[in-house]
Amino acid sequence: MSKPAGFDNQAYLREQTASILERVEAMGEKLYLEFGGKLLYDYHAARVLPGFDPNVKMRLLQNLKGKADIILCIYSGDIERRKVRADFGITYDTDALKLIDDLKDWGIHITAVVITRYDDQPAARVFKNKLEHRGIRVCVHRYTKGYPTDVDMIVSEEGYGANEYIETANPLVVVTGPGPGSGKLATCLSQLYHEHKRGIKVGYAKFETFPVWNLPLKHPVNVAYEAATADISDCNQIDPFHLEAYNKTSVNYNRDVEVFPVLRRILERISGRQSVYRSPTDMGVNKVGFAITDDALVREASAQEIIRRFLRYRCERVMGFVDDDTVQRVELLMRELDISLEQRRVIAVANEEARRERECLAGSDGTVVAAAIELADGAFITGHNSPLLHAASSLVINAIKHLAGIPKQLHLLPKNITESVTGFKTGILNMKSASLDLEETLIALSISAMSNPAAQLALDRLPELRGCEMHSTHIPTRGDEEGLRRLGVNVTSDAVFSSKNLFIQ
Repeated sequence: MSKPAGFDNQAYLREQTASILERVEAMGEKLYLEFGGKLLYDYHAARVLPGFDPNVKMRLLQNLKGKADIILCIYSGDIERRKVRADFGITYDTDALKLIDDLKDWGIHITAVVITRYDDQPAARVFKNKLEHRGIRVCVHRYTKGYPTDVDMIVSEEGYGANEYIETANPLVVVTGPGPGSGKLATCLSQLYHEHKRGIKVGYAKFETFPVWNLPLKHPVNVAYEAATADISDCNQIDPFHLEAYNKTSVNYNRDVEVFPVLRRILERISGRQSVYRSPTDMGVNKVGFAITDDALVREASAQEIIRRFLRYRCERVMGFVDDDTVQRVELLMRELDISLEQRRVIAVANEEARRERECLAGSDGTVVAAAIELADGAFITGHNSPLLHAASSLVINAIKHLAGIPKQLHLLPKNITESVTGFKTGILNMKSASLDLEETLIALSISAMSNPAAQLALDRLPELRGCEMHSTHIPTRGDEEGLRRLGVNVTSDAVFSSKNLFIQ
């Protein structure tokens, strides 16, 4: 059953591509286009804009194939502290490697990788060596002297001139990175400085997705962006420069507004002429708002994303990744839009399953972990932990049984397979728990499918779980979280650990 769509990808592709090409032509010989947001697998956009293709930006680049070079930036500090991209559960440096491979699969090759604000950090140096040994050009840009106040120093041989110049062949240069603060803007400006010295007519623009400038400031789509960036204290605001220049209201975010006066001075100093941009909104190329086809659907999807972010930050707080302020910021956003946890219906179903199971196990010292999922057909399926399976494993087994029309009492995992796996875990790997997490369960199920047609029938329904909403009463273990991520399930959980042990295998 396909989900209703509130976004027109084809209209977006047409409008965004045309706008980029118009900007390239207006700038002269070359345009440096800073890509805000994720170049590939933009699942946040797909969640708040039902119907949005997570790889639509890549399709756009394919339309421009032969006209664009790509520079990938990564902040050395993110490498050093092993910052994690939440939707993949991998560090930013690993994500950069994945992005290079993914682009290659799309037939697009990286021109160079720039490690920004480089200061000989050990982890950044290892990353640089790894790439160079694989034949990828790597440049390092150190802190820009004088930034942000001393424009004379910034736009000089000691400032941007100290950075290595990256030669590019095409009229469009896309500058991207694995996350915010990766140094994309500084890399663009450094390149502009070097290009101008070589007599090349060059300009700068920014490929934007969020916030959507022509939606209201408190539209749920824009508030969902604030929730997604609450950990770095981003907030949306009315663009004061745009309002003053055109007497029109547009939405931008604080960092772009704060840096605009300095950025405009830098651009004017580099080019030697007055900037064509009168506001941060002018710099952006963003046609998302024109491709929304069902505002009510998009509003509801965005409200659900805000709830998911709030629940995720609560879990990250107990894990030590974020502070109380981050959670409180999203809680305030929920109050502003009158959003409550009750709107995420799957939470109540999971809690009720946990209550029933606790009653069944009265007197037991074991922790009851329950989970629930809402399928595309509207059915709610539940699962709980047992000596054999984690709650996520039980839930997924029950869900695909339901989708395949397999009776509940029919076992998909034969005893000889489960005993073999659990025996291997405890007897060979010396793991304390024999219970199978989701990754282990899916492997066991695939083995069972070789001789069990019912297991194969159930396995075939796994893709139908993508995009479904799930909630767990406890924080999923690593194997559960990775399995759910690969299945594409939108999972949230209560901020409670599944075990009293500090180290969980």
